[in-house]
Amino acid sequence: MQRLTPLIKSFMEKGGPAGCACTVVRRGEVLYRESFGYADAEQGISIRPDTIYRIYSMTKVVTCAAALMLYEKGLYLLNDPLDEYLPEFKNPQVYRQDGSVSPAAAPIRVKDLFTMSSGLTYGGDGTETERQTRKIFEQDVTGLEPRAISKALAGIPLAFDPGTRWQYGTSHDVLAALVEVLSGQRFGAFLQNEIFEPLGMTDTSFRIEDEKRHRLCVMYDRSEDGTLTPNTRMDAAYQPGSRHESGGGGLLSTIGDYGRFAQALARGGELDGVRLLSPRTLQLMATNHLNPRQLEDFDWSQMSGYGYGLGVRVMINRAAGGSNGPIGEYGWAGLAGSWVLIDPAEELSVVYMQQMLPSLEPYIVNRLRAVVYGALA
Repeated sequence: MQRLTPLIKSFMEKGGPAGCACTVVRRGEVLYRESFGYADAEQGISIRPDTIYRIYSMTKVVTCAAALMLYEKGLYLLNDPLDEYLPEFKNPQVYRQDGSVSPAAAPIRVKDLFTMSSGLTYGGDGTETERQTRKIFEQDVTGLEPRAISKALAGIPLAFDPGTRWQYGTSHDVLAALVEVLSGQRFGAFLQNEIFEPLGMTDTSFRIEDEKRHRLCVMYDRSEDGTLTPNTRMDAAYQPGSRHESGGGGLLSTIGDYGRFAQALARGGELDGVRLLSPRTLQLMATNHLNPRQLEDFDWSQMSGYGYGLGVRVMINRAAGGSNGPIGEYGWAGLAGSWVLIDPAEELSVVYMQQMLPSLEPYIVNRLRAVVYGALA
């Protein structure tokens, strides 16, 4: 695993992050655990094992695991219409290509939230759905709780008929609202009670406590020439008093905390006597759920060879991916460059953390994968 060190150092020297960390664990044995560079370059503060990172979309894996814990209790089925639990989504409308609005051809199913096939999008300029969604999140988000987000999104016509396409978006934020309704708890409280506290994830939360603020890694914007500039413009939701708990991207965590969660999944849903999910449910999570048409939409360069399961990428074609890893390896990444790989066959987990925008994910993550698998006997 020591070949990871020159790869990561080279990445940093070529205009990568100010600091980063990587941990590789196999069957409970730590094969690699190193930190590099600075959590705060201006203050000369090094990355440490207890450095706290904004994990952004790696939150999605936690959210989907939480929702599947409720699935295992029989509180819903994946093919259930979403409006049975979130009535604001009854009779959804769709923006058509000619700009008109008409009723959706089918209801949103709960499964469509997991698989990003709901017709919900992120904010942007590409479609009217994206433009309307952007307006929701342009305001002060600190008061936007999961149910408020769900109701606001339900008022926007979808980008396509549910189940017909794949588009990355706010589906997992709505999934957080579903967790609240089914569990009777606030989303953050459910995660704390059912996942974080049982696994000993003491530094994972939606808000940064004052006594931990000095451990929060600085976020850096990267210019074309590799210059890094501190950025705090996206941090309002993490402050004390915020009620924003984004199931799609709101968590803070350390590499050690997230590593425990990843090992629990890699080891069949159980770690140190704490069981989150059954191996069979995790197999369902890490099965490609996209049809050929939807796979055409799932076309990011770093996802070559992958399909998409219940909130995770999953390797389905090693040749297409140029991957020395196995079929069934799965995981996800975060906006600022956090990344997780989970391999149930090897009981292997890889967690990488950095804080840089853009993250240069297409360059680094599959190189990390190649080195890790190249080092396994």
